[in-house]
Amino acid sequence: RTAEAGGLSDERRAAPSSARAPAGGGRAATGGVTVIWSVVRPSQKTLRLWQAMVLVAVFVFWYAMTTPGLIPPIMFENDRQAAFFFGEPIKIFARIWSWFITDHDIYAHLWVTLLETVLAFAAGTIGGLIIGMWLALSPTAGAIFDPYIKALNSMPRVILAPIFAVWFGLGIASKVALGFTLVFFIVFFNVYQGVKEVSPTVLASARMLGASRNQLLRHVYLPSATSWVFSSLHTSVGLAFVGAVVGEYLGSSRGVGYLILQAEGSFDINTVMAGILVLTAFALVLDWAVGRVETHLMKWQPRAGETEKL
Repeated sequence: RTAEAGGLSDERRAAPSSARAPAGGGRAATGGVTVIWSVVRPSQKTLRLWQAMVLVAVFVFWYAMTTPGLIPPIMFENDRQAAFFFGEPIKIFARIWSWFITDHDIYAHLWVTLLETVLAFAAGTIGGLIIGMWLALSPTAGAIFDPYIKALNSMPRVILAPIFAVWFGLGIASKVALGFTLVFFIVFFNVYQGVKEVSPTVLASARMLGASRNQLLRHVYLPSATSWVFSSLHTSVGLAFVGAVVGEYLGSSRGVGYLILQAEGSFDINTVMAGILVLTAFALVLDWAVGRVETHLMKWQPRAGETEKL
């Protein structure tokens, strides 16, 4: 009995240590996960990493859903229909590589599309800024032209593309005109609203200090409108590309939109997707350039981290 009791006592003493072992291992694993998460959790330092992870996840999902035989068909009758409708990422990137590296046959088309986009973007921005400032600072002129501005804005601009093709021909001018109409109204209404939102207290203080009309325009109205202008330019970049590509669809012999149209005619979805990716990439580059200019000109505004969080 004494031996048995001693054995039971030894087992009881050993049991807690063995029971505690998994708990210690679990805490170590949890601590490791916590450390890793503290390093890679979303923050200003890891922002680019998370953006890259989202992009990779999208392309991995795209590849998995469109590669024949990799996943059983879910929405289609066979595993090749998804690739026909959505394209295959590997072939799409191969097409882009061929355009830029192997054949070098996209540069002439890309130059035309970018030129149309930049001209439309610049003309629409300058026109919207000037007309918006003029009508906002001239109440009489604003009241006269108000119904006509609203009428033109309510018109679907895409239907103007054939008219511009008749007026300006099938060259660059018709695409720039279409892009101008898309960019102009966004910038115009933002500038108009920005000038109208100037604080009366700021205006009264500037006038009390003896500010002239030109000084009010330079130091009060323009800074107020600038923040509204840049908020609209990020949207206008995409619309300038839309104007150029739609114009190339309706009639052109050059441009990325022309390449996409030719690929659609032969049901080459991979080339279509490649053209879309190229346009998206250059739209992001132009948007980045606008952001850099905005950062340089809007130094007086508080940064995102300096604003109060709700």
